[in-house]
Amino acid sequence: MPDPLRDDAPLLAAYLDRLDAGDAPFTIPGHKRRASRLDAGLGRCVDVDVPMYGGLGTIKSAAAVVADAERRAAALWGADHARFTTGGSTHANQAVCLALGRPGQRVVLTRAAHRSTLTGLVLAGLEPVWVNPGIDPATGIPTGLDPGDVARALREYDDVCAVVTVDPGYLGALADLPALATVAHEAGVPLVVDQAWAAHLGFHPDLPPHALQADADVLVTSVHKVLPGYSAAAVVLARTDRIDADRLDRGVDAGLTTSPPGAPLASIDGVRALLADRGATLLAGVLPLVARARESLRAVPGVVVPGPEDLQAGRFDPMKLVVLTAGCGADGVAVERDLLDRGVPVEMADRDTIVPIVTVADDEASVTRLVDSLVDSLTRRSGPPRPVAAQLAWTVRPHPVVPLREAFFADRVAVPAGDAVGRVSAELVAPYPPGVPVLAPGELVTAEVVAGLRDLVAHGTRVAYAADPTVATLRVLRSEPPRSEVPA
Repeated sequence: MPDPLRDDAPLLAAYLDRLDAGDAPFTIPGHKRRASRLDAGLGRCVDVDVPMYGGLGTIKSAAAVVADAERRAAALWGADHARFTTGGSTHANQAVCLALGRPGQRVVLTRAAHRSTLTGLVLAGLEPVWVNPGIDPATGIPTGLDPGDVARALREYDDVCAVVTVDPGYLGALADLPALATVAHEAGVPLVVDQAWAAHLGFHPDLPPHALQADADVLVTSVHKVLPGYSAAAVVLARTDRIDADRLDRGVDAGLTTSPPGAPLASIDGVRALLADRGATLLAGVLPLVARARESLRAVPGVVVPGPEDLQAGRFDPMKLVVLTAGCGADGVAVERDLLDRGVPVEMADRDTIVPIVTVADDEASVTRLVDSLVDSLTRRSGPPRPVAAQLAWTVRPHPVVPLREAFFADRVAVPAGDAVGRVSAELVAPYPPGVPVLAPGELVTAEVVAGLRDLVAHGTRVAYAADPTVATLRVLRSEPPRSEVPA
């Protein structure tokens, strides 16, 4: 029987062919796809694991199969160059940082950047010039970088090698990407867009364009968030007018395992073929489900569910479902516990925000189950309303004191969080999700940040990457800079 998806996806075809072959491999991995002979549970985990080398092709030929799939992805997204990774958008962001400039140069960077970009800057020896995103006053959600703010930052420094942003942000809003691209290009630098949460953009007329369609130079995206890819499967797509393809390849290869698993790579190729074949049809089926869910949740008194109509046209992802609970008084963490009890886990929940992820794999039954569970819990847990407040991650004003890379490698010491105020952070601290830093290495620890982190922990938010996730202590530089270098 014809299989259009398999016929158009060389990596997926190679993966499935290998599973069906019934051969006796004398290559790694050591499970030989027969671990079930040793233990049934272990076999369920690894017996579908086909490596790239010696699996999707021989050690000599597999790279050519991957390159073919990457060329097809570049063509679909309108890029000059594409690279697949099994390390998620985290590895992709780090690889891009290695392709941008020389150690010591600067990057104009949104403060809503994922922590992977910060670690990428450390690896590349680049320094961030932070620009805070705008905040929608009605909802507290970040609305992306203002092109005027970016232009001012570019004028202030003459050694900037790129502008890097995250659009859409974790709560669904997008900046004016064409305007940001114009500002960056007038300054002679590329615009890099981390679009990890939005691989679906550009594939349906009711969706905003993806970053390359908006004239960005680099698009990083995950195929396992809204699309049906394998976990940690991601793509870097680039136009090469302002990005050196060879540098990008070296950046990707620097952090890419030399034993890549085949399933994530095959899934990227399969998802690409799926988008090309019937992406618009699949999205047309799920977009109305999200719209109806938004309206049903808005019927709960006090609950705010932002949507495309709340921002300028094209500035919100219609697939994004964000439930803001301050107005109804419900505690989002308590609501999350209710949802877990009903077998409906969500991606993110803190006191004021709940983010379920609806994907093309959902249907009316699954979305109805989500909405019914949310409505029941929100209604039962409603109480006195709280003021709408933007999350700490979107509003913190960083005070860099020591260069990022220098602070990352500096000697550090743990001190009580209260005693850390006025000292220089040696660690990256971020509420997670979404993994946006509240503190980065080299930044002054302020009383506002300590109070905000304590409040997050008290209300059940996970604080990630800090050595002490309770924030009872913070890691600071053992040797402090001269007081004259510390901003008031």
